[in-house]
This record gives sequence, structure tokens and C-alpha cells, in this order.
Amino acid sequence: MRTAKICLAGAAAAAMVGFLAAPAAAAPTDTTDTTFEVLAGTLDIVAPATADLGDGAPGGVITGQLGVVTVTDSRGAADASWVASVTASVFQTGGGSPPETVLPEEIDYWSGPATATTGTGTFTPGQAAAGDAQPLSSVTPLTAFTHSGGTGGNTASWNPTLDVNVPLDSIAGVYTGTVTHSVA
Repeated sequence: MRTAKICLAGAAAAAMVGFLAAPAAAAPTDTTDTTFEVLAGTLDIVAPATADLGDGAPGGVITGQLGVVTVTDSRGAADASWVASVTASVFQTGGGSPPETVLPEEIDYWSGPATATTGTGTFTPGQAAAGDAQPLSSVTPLTAFTHSGGTGGNTASWNPTLDVNVPLDSIAGVYTGTVTHSVA
């Protein structure tokens, strides 16, 4: 009898261990298909509203920076490449006679290096240094800055320099014209 009680106690203990060691039942689960949208934005360029390049004498060179130009690309494109270009109008004072006129081709432009960039891809200045300066035109756009490759969004800023080669026959006065940056 004593053997039967020990066996019965052993069996009960083994059953209890088996009961305690049994895996817990899994909690109920459910899934939610979740979506969100990355919106396609725009490709924009912002340049200073005004700039004063300084002064100089006829036959001299007036050099000054235009101010920071920034391209912002929020198109979210698989290829986020773009080209920023620059043109200029004729600069005039007084009545705009030939001695009161400075043509865009008499103004050299150089973008210089980027002052800031964000995003992936390659950012390239159109004219990295003063020695690379090129004359502006009212007809043919000059490449100011480019971005190639990369995806999604990016930005680039630069502070271009203008060298006005003042014609020797220029008369005194404040010359006004327009420098236009565009991006595509």
C-alpha cells in the first residue's frame, strides 16, 4: 500500500509539473494594413530681391556678391536632377543712351562653391572660382549650378559674384538692371 501511495503521489506530482509546464495559449491577434503618402512637391529657386554691387570708375571693374541664391527641390523624384541658369538684362542709367548702358556681356558671373546643401546626389557649381567667371547674356542662359542624381528632396545655396567691366565711355549714374535665376 505504501508503494501505491508513493506511486500515486509521484504520478500526481508529474501531472502537476506537466500542467505547469504546458505552453500558454496564444493571445488573439489581428493586423492593420497601414498606408501613408509622400507628396510630390515643387522645384523652386529664391534669389535676393535687390543687390548693390558697389561703385567704380569708367574703365574699371566693380565686383560684388549678389546674395544667397537657393534651389529647393521637394518633388520627391526618383531622379532629383536639376539645372539652375542665370541671365541678365541691360543695365541703364538716365535715358539709356549708349554711354548710359552696360550690356550683360560686360558683366562676368561666377557662382562659387555651395554655401549649403542637403540631400543625396552631386552638387556642382557652374563656375567654382573667380578664374572660371563667364559673361552673362540676355539671350543665352549661363549655367549657375547643377544637381545630378540623388532621389527625393534636396537643396543647394550659393552666393554668386558679379564682375562689372565698366565701359570706358560710361557716364556717371546709378545703373539698374535685372539678374534672373531660373531652375528646371
